[in-house]
Amino acid sequence: MPKPPVLLFDIGGVLVENAGFSALATLLPGEPGEAAVKDRWLTSSAVRDFERGMIAPAEFADRFLAEWGLTLTPEAFIAEFLAWPRGFYPGALALLARLRPRYHVGCLSNSNALHWAKFDGFAGLFETMHVSHLMGRIKPDPDMFAATIESLGVDPSVIVYFDDSPLNVRAGRAAGLRTFHVEGVGAVDRVLAEIGLA
Repeated sequence: MPKPPVLLFDIGGVLVENAGFSALATLLPGEPGEAAVKDRWLTSSAVRDFERGMIAPAEFADRFLAEWGLTLTPEAFIAEFLAWPRGFYPGALALLARLRPRYHVGCLSNSNALHWAKFDGFAGLFETMHVSHLMGRIKPDPDMFAATIESLGVDPSVIVYFDDSPLNVRAGRAAGLRTFHVEGVGAVDRVLAEIGLA
């Protein structure tokens, strides 16, 4: 018998509404679209170090503001940053509760100490948590996916992964996962129905 699927979810943009990219887009010269901001975020040196747990919030704020050319004070930026994740999308908690009895449900997400604490570490929602600032690794790097696959102890082909970033979706696919680009819970539900896992 083949093993049942493992369902892994990115958190921000998939289960939790994240206003960060739209907020950043309005602060940057030329107001680039959210997709461009999201790609830049994933390759930012300050973000990568903070979301791998390598630097404290104060250093992150200083470096991020300098790197992105923003004129906010570090204190104002951290206050804005804390407000970016607004809360779970309607239906997100019910979706996870519905799936957990049938599948291994985990998260595979970039995060940081500030946002993680805001949601109390997402306690009780996932069977396993593969999170950048706790692992010292970050998406879309191949080693983040390799470490996740190794810790799960399954063939990557049984892992179904949902992410709102095309960069991360491509990286997951390259690692052998069945990956889907989704934004919000409604999109997850549609994909689950299409692939027979609803």
